[in-house]
Amino acid sequence: MSNDYKKLMKSRSSRMLCGVCGGIGEYFSVDPTIIRILWVICAVASCGTALLAYVIAAIIIPDESVL
Repeated sequence: MSNDYKKLMKSRSSRMLCGVCGGIGEYFSVDPTIIRILWVICAVASCGTALLAYVIAAIIIPDESVL
């Protein structure tokens, strides 16, 4: 069996803090800036719950391996 599926990983190339938004942007082929703006809007609207989700994602999502 082949592993032809995409993996969600934190980005090393488009990293601002931990690389979570950059990794999500690369996974969905979207500009990471759009993901960051949406994440900030969600953090403000949810009174910081999205900030907690970011921290959890930064811990859970593995770093992009350098080949």
